[in-house]
Amino acid sequence: MMVAAVSVAPGWDHPRAAAAARILVEVGTERGMTVGACLAGSGLRAEDLVAPGFQLEAGQELTVARNLIRALGDSPGLGTEAGRRYTIASLGIWGYAILSSPTLREVLRLGVRYAELSFAFIQPVLEESGAEVAVVFDDEQIPADVRDFFVERELAKIAHLLPVAVDPRHRVRIETRFTGPRAAALAAVLGDVSLRSGAPRHRIVVQRTALDASLPHADPIAVRELEAQCLRTLEARRARRGVAAHVRSLVLAELDTGPTMARIADYLHIDARTLRRRLRAEGTTYRELVDEVRAAIADELLAAGLTLADVARRLGYHDAAGFSRAYRRWTGTAPGRSRR
Repeated sequence: MMVAAVSVAPGWDHPRAAAAARILVEVGTERGMTVGACLAGSGLRAEDLVAPGFQLEAGQELTVARNLIRALGDSPGLGTEAGRRYTIASLGIWGYAILSSPTLREVLRLGVRYAELSFAFIQPVLEESGAEVAVVFDDEQIPADVRDFFVERELAKIAHLLPVAVDPRHRVRIETRFTGPRAAALAAVLGDVSLRSGAPRHRIVVQRTALDASLPHADPIAVRELEAQCLRTLEARRARRGVAAHVRSLVLAELDTGPTMARIADYLHIDARTLRRRLRAEGTTYRELVDEVRAAIADELLAAGLTLADVARRLGYHDAAGFSRAYRRWTGTAPGRSRR
């Protein structure tokens, strides 16, 4: 068996366009939430979601998803509702490259190689074995409280867009560990794509004999230029992002649980000493970054009217008193004054 994967840690920690967060807000507001409630604690404003070229951190999108789950519950179908709203256009250059691919083999290659340009929180891994080829969705690094939601969203997105790029006669199936109502929600949007629920892993599986068949929107010349644009976009995003930006995103994603430097260093596949040294080279420290994130989110949540106890819980403090002491250390004022 051949396995091809890129080692990044965690797989979802990369900047992304605002389209996915905008879709989450659409789902939330259609179910009775306000835009402010959807974005609470994310550091995002409504105008950010429609600003051309705006990029956000994965931790911010994760916060929006948590807001939906807190308000609406992690009910089967919520991720599917978000996933079926995607279009090829919402995926940008990456989506158009996949649409222009000459063969299913190229679709899989581009999908895995440039997954950072998608909004996925799963890590795709290409496997070839016998008569079948599969893209396995590794979800182990997704925080447990949002894992099912993001996997459901990703599978629904693929099921919704796959028939646009791939001839339905190519026998593609989706396998999922989900059963019961969550599998039923996915099945409702699959169309001609078959679903196997209760599987050992989340996968997209195709027959090897279908890999080189021509696709309906094939444009070999266009796909070369689009892939070059994908590479330039990916390199530009990585170049603008230092270690401190990685840490901010990961701290925001783990804020509810009080993230330690050792845990964040593990995510980045380095030891705590190396992380400390790299942050110092960028003119900051781990504690400063954590305080910076907490202070900004605290101000936002207090302005939204949350109680001190609610804000303390969202920021990983055991009680309001501990949060109040920390807030005074960050800002020199009491959180009650900021709330007023």
